[in-house]
Amino acid sequence: MDLMKHSFSFCIFFVVLSHHGTKSFEQATAEGDIIIGGLFPIHESVNVTVNYDGSENQICDRFSTANLVQSLIMVQALEEINQKQELGNLTLGYLILDSCGDVTTSLRKIPSFMRGNCNTSAQQSSPVLAVIGGYYSEIAIAVTRLLNLEYIPEISYGATSGLLSDKTRFPSFMRTVPQDNHQARAISEILDNNGWTWVGVLTTDGEYARYITERLWYYTNQKGICFAFTSVLPDNLNDYLLGKSIESTVKTIIDNENVSVIVSFAKPDHMMYIFQKLLNDPQGTRRIWLASDIWSQSPEILNTKKHTLSDIGTIIGITFKSGNTTKLKRYLDDLDENPSHHNNNPFLKQHGSTSSEKLKTMIYPSAVFSIELAVKAIAQAVEDLCTERDCKTKRPSPLELRGALWKAKFHMDGKNYSFDPHGDLNTEYDIVLWKQTSESLDVNDIVARYSILQNSLTFISQETKHGNVTSRCTDSCQPGYSKISVSGQPRCCYQCEPCAENTFSNTTDSEKCNPCEKNYYSLKGSSKCLPRKTDFLKWGDVYLIVLLSFTSLGAVLTIVVGIIFLAHWNTPVVRSSVGPISIILLLSLMITFTSVILFGGPPNSYQCQARQVVFGLSFTLCVSCIMVKSFKIVLAFEFDPVIQSVLKKLYKPYLIIAVCMAGQVVIVTTWLIHSPPTADSEITQNNMKLMFCNEKLIPAFGAMLVYIGLLALICFGVAFKGRKLPDCYNDAKFITFAMLIYFISWIMFGPVYANVTGKYIPAVEMVVILISAYGILFCQFFTKCYIILCKKEANTEKSFRRDIRNYSRDHKGTTTDCLSIHPFSSAYPHQGRGVCYDRVHPVQVTTQMQC
Repeated sequence: MDLMKHSFSFCIFFVVLSHHGTKSFEQATAEGDIIIGGLFPIHESVNVTVNYDGSENQICDRFSTANLVQSLIMVQALEEINQKQELGNLTLGYLILDSCGDVTTSLRKIPSFMRGNCNTSAQQSSPVLAVIGGYYSEIAIAVTRLLNLEYIPEISYGATSGLLSDKTRFPSFMRTVPQDNHQARAISEILDNNGWTWVGVLTTDGEYARYITERLWYYTNQKGICFAFTSVLPDNLNDYLLGKSIESTVKTIIDNENVSVIVSFAKPDHMMYIFQKLLNDPQGTRRIWLASDIWSQSPEILNTKKHTLSDIGTIIGITFKSGNTTKLKRYLDDLDENPSHHNNNPFLKQHGSTSSEKLKTMIYPSAVFSIELAVKAIAQAVEDLCTERDCKTKRPSPLELRGALWKAKFHMDGKNYSFDPHGDLNTEYDIVLWKQTSESLDVNDIVARYSILQNSLTFISQETKHGNVTSRCTDSCQPGYSKISVSGQPRCCYQCEPCAENTFSNTTDSEKCNPCEKNYYSLKGSSKCLPRKTDFLKWGDVYLIVLLSFTSLGAVLTIVVGIIFLAHWNTPVVRSSVGPISIILLLSLMITFTSVILFGGPPNSYQCQARQVVFGLSFTLCVSCIMVKSFKIVLAFEFDPVIQSVLKKLYKPYLIIAVCMAGQVVIVTTWLIHSPPTADSEITQNNMKLMFCNEKLIPAFGAMLVYIGLLALICFGVAFKGRKLPDCYNDAKFITFAMLIYFISWIMFGPVYANVTGKYIPAVEMVVILISAYGILFCQFFTKCYIILCKKEANTEKSFRRDIRNYSRDHKGTTTDCLSIHPFSSAYPHQGRGVCYDRVHPVQVTTQMQC
């Protein structure tokens, strides 16, 4: 009861409204069992004049042939259904009104759709069950609110505002085109694909333009694309501020010379005015215009008789899915053959000519698809409702039809369609490229498609890609550089900074430079990383070859000396050199020379540990043997019997060697356990990977060297005391020389080792080791080998006695003289008596020479 009272109240309101100023409303009609309404902007604006009495005259102007053709698409689709009797004995009629592109005018005409439901007109016995239109979102929003009062569903073929997807606010609205969120996404993909990051935007203050501009900003912001400017034009074409807005917009476009791409959501007439102003702009030919669906198929905006497309640049359009225009063209041809068939369409008379050829030039394939699909949806819903009932006698209500539309599954061109929960129909977009022909503009050349479901842009032709056109606030940062934002500037305005060393960028406009992976490097401003060359003291290095040659020579000479000594084991020279200790000394020298080899080649942790340990222990053994020989000298030439007795007890050659070695073993063991040397690497100034042995515990390394130095210092002190022995027994003198060479070389080693860098650091220690080893080899053995091999007459007991006799003559019977009689004797002089006595057996040594 309440619903009936509610409907009756609105019927009275609509009757009053429909009789107020609507006598001049023209409409195209056709009888049928079920009437479908149509709302098309056949005129695109309203001219309002005020009379002297204060009343207003509203005259629709800007007749649009293209929109007239769109209304004929609906007529042709309905008549085809009737001719094929797709609904059986039911026929579909229509009532088409002109919205004049104006919200107020549309609302004044909408009662014509609704008063039939109140049964107030004798001329229209059938109610309007559904309305196809309006085209503009601003009009569709207002109209659907009014139609929803009687639950009349509105199916738009062009209103794309995302607001209309809200079914709480607009429950009776549906559409056969995608909403603008998808179009904004498609445009952002085109911009991103071509690298256009600095773009201008033309929009209006209507619902459609506001919404799609906001969505475009959302998607472009995610892709690093910025708006250089946004010009807002009045949505109403008769707005008194339109002229000034056009002038301001044109000035903004011209002033932004680095903006080569402009996205426009304006209406066709807006663009016509703007292009007229830009025809003389020399920069216009390089501009690219991205046209939204609202004007992407409106070639009439250019006067091709005076100008060509190249005068204003390139136009890429976003359109809805295209339909098959063949049937429509045949239908338009019928206008020439049977013009009386369309006497019920006053809009054709306003056109002034029914020439089908002119109408064919205004066919928009996208409009064909979306309008035909709307008709198919309504027809399918009617068929679903009327399957089990006679709709001739019991017509369905708008509410029933709306419910059937939500459930309907309709098909066209072999594909099935249905409305989603938001009343939207998500298909795809066609991307068209405007082309100039000799007579007109071709705005239907499809070069790409955008799939809404897959969010992907598929190119049919490469013409959509305009790599030679740049539209950027800043030139692209080339590989090897990164973008650095500038304070106070949009993110698209930046500086290009070269990548630092060991970082790279291999893409254009990289946000940051990436670090090189391990074992790779790059120079400043590099676009890639190069593998680092490994640097170490290679076996083929000339310096290492020279050092290894000396090492080999030293080892060979040590072996030769050992052979010579063994071959002449019982000669005075060998016996005076403490033969067994000398062999151990030669063995330690051999190991020392061998340790030098461990300092070359690619280092590894085992090698790093072995080379210092082998050198430290072998050279400690070497110095320990020399120390034993030094103590032998002290023991031999100490003339005080008491001291001599104590020293004799302490003189344990092999024990001394073992104790000295034990101290070094403790040091190197502590080193190896606590923090052993390891193979390490570092990056040099020439970006090479230097491999080296990291000694790590430097105090342990220093302690090892200091320990050897301490033993060498003891040797030096003891040997220095016996430096004046006879030439046939000159170990003390040459031990002194050997230790001096050792000290000098290792004192020089410290500062040189600290200042040398790179792969030759090991060579420094190799040189010092070789100098030390050669010093001992030469001073301890070469003079003796010379006597053994070249002066055999001096390697006799007789020669030794002669030298000692001469030495005794100068030193007056000192302890040295007695001992020199035989290097291994324990004889000592008896003070004042001029004879020598044996230490062990205190009897006069009469078998030897007299002191």
